[in-house]
Amino acid sequence: MRETEDLFQYPAEPIDPSSSIPLYLLPEGCGPGRDGSLWMRGQKVSDLVKEFGSPLFIYDEEQIRSRARELKEHFGSDVAYASKAFLCKAMARLVSEEGLHIDVASGGELSVVLSSGFPPERIVMHGNNKSVMELEAAISAGVGRIVVDSFNEIDRLEKLASKDSPVKVWIRVTPGVEAHTHEFVMTGQDDSKFGFSLVSGEAKLALDRLLVSENLKLVGMHAHIGSQIFALESFMKEVEILAPFFASSGLEELNLGGGLGVPYVAGEPIIEFADWAASLKESARLAGIPATARIIVEPGRSLVGPAAITVYEVGTIKEIPGIRTYLSVDGGMSDNPRPVLYDSGYEVFAVNNVLARRDRPVTVVGKHCESGDILVRDGQLPSSTIVGDLIATPVTGAYGYSMASNYNKVGRPAVVFVSNRGYRLVLRRETVTDMLALDID
Repeated sequence: MRETEDLFQYPAEPIDPSSSIPLYLLPEGCGPGRDGSLWMRGQKVSDLVKEFGSPLFIYDEEQIRSRARELKEHFGSDVAYASKAFLCKAMARLVSEEGLHIDVASGGELSVVLSSGFPPERIVMHGNNKSVMELEAAISAGVGRIVVDSFNEIDRLEKLASKDSPVKVWIRVTPGVEAHTHEFVMTGQDDSKFGFSLVSGEAKLALDRLLVSENLKLVGMHAHIGSQIFALESFMKEVEILAPFFASSGLEELNLGGGLGVPYVAGEPIIEFADWAASLKESARLAGIPATARIIVEPGRSLVGPAAITVYEVGTIKEIPGIRTYLSVDGGMSDNPRPVLYDSGYEVFAVNNVLARRDRPVTVVGKHCESGDILVRDGQLPSSTIVGDLIATPVTGAYGYSMASNYNKVGRPAVVFVSNRGYRLVLRRETVTDMLALDID
């Protein structure tokens, strides 16, 4: 049963999943109210849009906190939120309050996290091309771990650090695992810009160098095989390949990265954190990884992705007889570039009538000057949908806002967190004034 199911109005007859939005894709605190429209944690979604404008990202804060606690239940404190999925000061504070670590991959992400008051010793610094300034900032802040990604980075770090205060690092290893996911988000294969290859022997060379470094203290190993992965076998293969190298290194911390997939459209599976944790731990045991080793994970999408929706207003409906119906909204690839980048699929539904039969095939497109500006290629909406209606896409909590742009000088949307205590604006809408502030007259 959904956590807040009793708050919502469901029909007496079973819902036809082929015609209405699959409700399990909505955030836990989100569903049809007694008026048939979309509500989240006691807030009418259309009212939030009236207050904050459209497009609008709306996050179920309670769900994020619940999922964070579930991760801690299975992995203890050895969980680092992958902030690239979605980051702002409010999100960093939430992660801190729930007792997780956090990883960052740039000086900008580091600055946001530090400005939130996040404990620096619980920060992990990633990046395949960290600049001297970024490394200096990480060392100065006292981040807990820096993930070493190349020999050039070892050179830079050894010059910046000192043997009086050695910097704790992890070595990033490329295990040679080709995860079952989109090629653009595969990171564990041999042909990768990330890490030291295990197959080529570079990982061993880097390990040996780091172990004798006076300025750097090697405390662990890191690997990551990709993103949006549904096959637990891929993670198990990662462990199997890394195990001999890790066990022989004498290190105590093994970070297996993140990448757990979440369903975006009907029919995609739900992988529970419990199953992910069990498979990693059992694989580690069978592969001979010492029981004393810390197994660390870095979930991002699986923590925040399902917790949000994006709401748009319909601006134009254009029917091309015998071809398709284009339904244009006031956002697009500027707030969700994933369909353009990865051909990612999404569902779409009417905000004012959540359970309405979606009997009209549409292609939901944005307002940008690109034919490829498509949000939902083969969507379904009620035939009653008209200009001015609000529609929503679920599962947009990860890699929407964080990858957003202001292409065509369209401002980034606002972001609202909704909880059982009410709602709050955590990121205001980007304005033309914001964009003009960068211009030099």
